[in-house]
Amino acid sequence: MSENNRLGVFKTYKLYVGGKFPRSESGRVYEVTDSKGQWLANAPKSSRKDARDAVVAARKAFGGWSGATAYNRGQVLYRVAEMLEGRKEQFVREVAASEGLSKSKAAAVVDAAIDRWVWYAGWTDKIGQIAGGANPVAGPFFNLSTPEPTGVVAVLAPRKSSLLGLVSVIAPVIATGNTAVVIASADAPLPALSLGEVLATSDVPGGVVNILTGVTAEIAAPLAAHQDVNAIDLTGADPELAKELEIAAADNLKRVRRPQPVDTDGSSDSEDWQASPGTDRLTAFLETKTVWHPTGALGAAGSSY
Repeated sequence: MSENNRLGVFKTYKLYVGGKFPRSESGRVYEVTDSKGQWLANAPKSSRKDARDAVVAARKAFGGWSGATAYNRGQVLYRVAEMLEGRKEQFVREVAASEGLSKSKAAAVVDAAIDRWVWYAGWTDKIGQIAGGANPVAGPFFNLSTPEPTGVVAVLAPRKSSLLGLVSVIAPVIATGNTAVVIASADAPLPALSLGEVLATSDVPGGVVNILTGVTAEIAAPLAAHQDVNAIDLTGADPELAKELEIAAADNLKRVRRPQPVDTDGSSDSEDWQASPGTDRLTAFLETKTVWHPTGALGAAGSSY
């Protein structure tokens, strides 16, 4: 058959939940278009049941992931960067179409996203040194504070930055031992769904990251109220939705990371995803455990350890 007569194979985008690629339980899809309104693909439209399934998967994966050594988590995150590097051309195409960028600008965004994975990979075994320490106390005790992961974190991805912003909110959550249920940008979900394919073929255990697409408010509401979700990142929520979700999250005292104020017209994210991320997102979903341990005297001199 000649090339001119060949029919291309359209890609079927699916959710990424528990290390697998299910279709939405509802069977619904919605059309994804580029910046010019041209059809790109159909994306699954997640339901409340999909959100609950993702939480179950994230909770199941939490014990093994949080119990892994920080060094091991760093190696796993670095492997994700390796896999992204190998599929760079695909992500350049998807980011260019999703965000209306030229190929060269999209390539720069993808490079920055890969570098950000590497950056967070390097922090996995260092964050404990700046978020914990030995505390001076008036008494014969050691007093040590160490950071521990919060648990299952629901993440509302940025609305406009389909890959770099997405990576910037996922990587710090899992770098510190949490597991994540991510609601991808409703307008630009394709890079997020392709990222699920990268995670599945890297060393990230199934359930550590779960990616849902669809109407953000419809998926976020059950996650904010879910009793087995420990924290929520509202980065991708508009002010009205963020307020509603924060109220729902208070029911079981979830940790909440509020979104940055949006632009004056309310049309785009205000965060500069190209800027150095710092450690704010690494420490946002950590708990501090403090342990007291008595010291003991050594010998007649009364010295202690």
